[in-house]
Amino acid sequence: MIGQHQQRGVLLSGKKYYRYTASIIMGMMTALPVLAMPVGAMQVKVSPANPHLGDTVSVVVGYDNSSVNTQPTVTVGQKKYQAFQVAPNQFRAFVPTTPLEKAGNRQIQAQGGGESKSVAVMIGDRTFPVQHITLPPDKAGVDASEYEMQRVGELKALVTPQKFWNGPFIKPNSGPITTTYGVRRYYNGKFANDYYHRGVDYAGGTGSPIIAPAAGRVVLVGRVSQGFRIHGNCVGIDHGQGVTSIYLHMSRINVHEGDLVKPGTVLGAVGSTGAATGPHLHWGLYVNGLSVDPVPWRTNGFN
Repeated sequence: MIGQHQQRGVLLSGKKYYRYTASIIMGMMTALPVLAMPVGAMQVKVSPANPHLGDTVSVVVGYDNSSVNTQPTVTVGQKKYQAFQVAPNQFRAFVPTTPLEKAGNRQIQAQGGGESKSVAVMIGDRTFPVQHITLPPDKAGVDASEYEMQRVGELKALVTPQKFWNGPFIKPNSGPITTTYGVRRYYNGKFANDYYHRGVDYAGGTGSPIIAPAAGRVVLVGRVSQGFRIHGNCVGIDHGQGVTSIYLHMSRINVHEGDLVKPGTVLGAVGSTGAATGPHLHWGLYVNGLSVDPVPWRTNGFN
């Protein structure tokens, strides 16, 4: 009798043991799919859908998991572009393209939240016109001063976190456009290698107002008296997140460095200072240090 009770006790203990072990195994199997799922489920969206040379490419990186809010890195080739938060769990980086590049595929690599995703984008070719410019003797062969190049270089290199602009930019001058973005040039019969027209020219009359096309902070006021021999009297604006703009050849400047401007703020007036053959406004737009076509920023814009 004692042996039977002992044996039964062992069997009962064994059943309890196997039930306990089975419940642990089932719990582990239930948890496995959750552990195997991606942490942030990264999504990458590129626009415009069919970019061409000179366009700005917007790369938006998002996470499906609301608990992931890691700032991603965006890389094209050897170049990294800083991404900024534009919505909950969404970040954006701007990738500039220029007329000096070759058309073709670009591999955009996004990394963040323990994930990595690569997206192929086709950059379409684009034909840019050629223009012959004759500068008068007093302006032909004039070089920019060291101070001028330093200040303008600092403007183009700015990548500040605050986003000032909102929606499409507006025209900085009411005059007709005489020279479009990307034009290649001969100066006094000599082709300018590695040059393209880094902006849009408006043929406003001398003294006609130049207005800010978008909100930003004035970070550059340059004058001929300071050595701005090429740019002439000029104003540079930081729009934030790697977007800057510059306004050249002005006859008058109405703003000061540090001023906050909004769309329509009068920056100054059209002139012909610096390397200019006549009165006009040169408007240049830079994204992460490179000159891009300003027109898409007016027609479509980036919120």
